[in-house]
Amino acid sequence: MRELKLSQNFSMIALNAQDSVNMTTIKKVSLHAIAAAVVLESYLDGYFEEVDGKLVLNKSFLDDPNITLYQETIFKPLFNKKEYIREDLKWWLYKSSNLSRKHLKALEIAMSDSLKGYDYMEEIPNLLGCDMYYQTAGLSLKEYRSNGNEYSRIIEGLKADVLEEGEISDESIIMLWLLRESGCIQDVFSKVDLEIVYKNMYNLFINNRFSKELYNIHIYHGIEIAAKSFLRMKKNAIKTPIGTGFNFIFPVLERSQSIFIDTEEWFPNSRERFDSVKKRLEENGHIYTIVRLGDVPLIKIDNVLYEAIPEAVRGRVPIHGVRLRRYPI
Repeated sequence: MRELKLSQNFSMIALNAQDSVNMTTIKKVSLHAIAAAVVLESYLDGYFEEVDGKLVLNKSFLDDPNITLYQETIFKPLFNKKEYIREDLKWWLYKSSNLSRKHLKALEIAMSDSLKGYDYMEEIPNLLGCDMYYQTAGLSLKEYRSNGNEYSRIIEGLKADVLEEGEISDESIIMLWLLRESGCIQDVFSKVDLEIVYKNMYNLFINNRFSKELYNIHIYHGIEIAAKSFLRMKKNAIKTPIGTGFNFIFPVLERSQSIFIDTEEWFPNSRERFDSVKKRLEENGHIYTIVRLGDVPLIKIDNVLYEAIPEAVRGRVPIHGVRLRRYPI
């Protein structure tokens, strides 16, 4: 299979399980970060010239036959009528991540098409389509699903580079920043892992010139970040060894979905409940792996972990079933 570029690797994480039709708040945040990833990928690939602390790029760059469509969707509107741009890294990242909704949608299409073309991503029925209420309403929803093997390879490769001792690659340095700015770093690293991540990012901030410049830049939009979760993570960051004297904030997005799958029989046992869940997932084209059995099974569905919690919806006639709730790693 074809080796992916930085922005494609990040998009595999950021777009997985996202609504592929509507411009949701969460997807918009992801696209802001993907736009910045395109700039950083181009920087790593040597397209920029560094002059007195500024990054210079000529408009002729757009004529390069090797540039991708997703690069063109980001850089073309930045240039407009300019022949070249000479600005610092913060300017490039802020401007690229603040493009219009129209340009963000063009980026989404270009990026997802680049992944679909190599079978790294596909569109499937949204997991919410398994929900009893969505089925009753007859709604048709779609979402992105990243190739499971490639998704795991990206995650495990990043963890190996970041959590183990040794020098961290430039690509991993950038991936950590992208995960931070998109609010999905907690989707990749567990709470235990995050303590190591905090420490390593802080050491990079202190000892690496590029990391210091990059980690001081924030592109996320306050309105688009869940304020309550944002403040909670800010408070937690202060408790870490790097919380003092360093604005090290990890915004959190409320990505969790709650899906109620009704069962055909009243008061079914745990096996019957679980069989109903598997049947509904299979009918809707979802790929799942049973991670843990028991009264509350743990299931990996389309690269995301969910608990299957028994529940009864109250009403004139109680409806028994299972609620799928996203499980924090």
